[in-house]
Amino acid sequence: MTETPSPTDNVRQFTVSEDDNDIRLDRWFKRNLPQVGFATVSRWARTGQIRVDGKRVKPEDRLSAGQVLRVPPGGEDAARKPSAPRVRALSPEQIAEAHDMVIRETPTAIVLNKPPGLATQGGSKTTKHVDGLLDAFVTDERTPRPRLVHRLDKDTSGVLLIARTPGSAASFSKRFASRSARKVYWALVVGNPQLSEGVIDAPLAKQPGTGGEKMHIDEENGAAAKTRYRVVDRAGQRAAWVELEPLTGRTHQLRVHMAAIGHPIVGDGKYGGQDAFLTGAVSRKMHLHARRLIITEPKAGEGSGGKLDVTAELPPHFAASMEVLGFDPAMSDASPLREETPEKTAEEKKQAARRHFKQARKEERAPRRARGAAKAAAKPKSKPKPKGKAPGKPAKPKGKAR
Repeated sequence: MTETPSPTDNVRQFTVSEDDNDIRLDRWFKRNLPQVGFATVSRWARTGQIRVDGKRVKPEDRLSAGQVLRVPPGGEDAARKPSAPRVRALSPEQIAEAHDMVIRETPTAIVLNKPPGLATQGGSKTTKHVDGLLDAFVTDERTPRPRLVHRLDKDTSGVLLIARTPGSAASFSKRFASRSARKVYWALVVGNPQLSEGVIDAPLAKQPGTGGEKMHIDEENGAAAKTRYRVVDRAGQRAAWVELEPLTGRTHQLRVHMAAIGHPIVGDGKYGGQDAFLTGAVSRKMHLHARRLIITEPKAGEGSGGKLDVTAELPPHFAASMEVLGFDPAMSDASPLREETPEKTAEEKKQAARRHFKQARKEERAPRRARGAAKAAAKPKSKPKPKGKAPGKPAKPKGKAR
């Protein structure tokens, strides 16, 4: 957001930044002028006091980078005055830990190599996590707090993308949701998969009785889940090194799918039981690593707006196990196994939404039609009316009455 002096003393003018591109007008105020309430924004829009490039706008209209937004004076709601951002006080050790994880920084993103054993977010009895360390990247009161846009399991290591601003967080989240972001994982699995590559298509659901902490395959009620895999190398019948590419993003998807085909990830006792652990010098830690991420970066200044392609080095225990089993990391560059999914145009998104709602209405009508048909079948049939004139009823005279 860039504020420009206006000829009128109290009228403010702002140039919409790249980070605020395609944001709704009311969301722009919530992000940039939170002291102005929604009711005030609505009134200003209704009376034409807010202008975008000189034109009237509605609160739900979307803004484009470079447009000039005219904001009238006043409007500050005492109850909505922005408080100073709450920055968690971190120790020098915690700040150093956060910065040591960084493998790439751009105007829109901070890319970390998350170590195994560190949770992405806090939860029950989890006080140490990546989210709690992000205050290390807040340098002053004008710097927005970075935001998580996706997750890795606590015991999974590798590439973790952090958005620098609310706008870049929204952009990255859309790319993850639309599956245009491509992620490749490396894993060591027990045994030797019969097929060198394939797609595991098995719906997943929360396993009853586990409080949602464990997933299982549920063909009837599970959510669609697909994983593409490729065997890179084999250590006889003992273990294999595989590349995994999630085509959907379900909880514990890669772990459940590999265990389901009889080759659990080494060290994953939760889904592989005792069979997931190898004897000898192979570590008992889980061997699942987010090796590479390729994602389109939003435009937000110099050095951004293109492809963000990041590779994370293996953690020590994984690298040691690779050496013990005779695997050479140079055998794979972790190239995605699928082609990039092109982003949909605005018109394609509208058509997809129409198809979705049309299908939803169709599914809603089906039960009603079934109930109607059942009622009609159960209703006793009435006797057919006799044809001809009713007995004893005089015939209606023809012609005009005189």
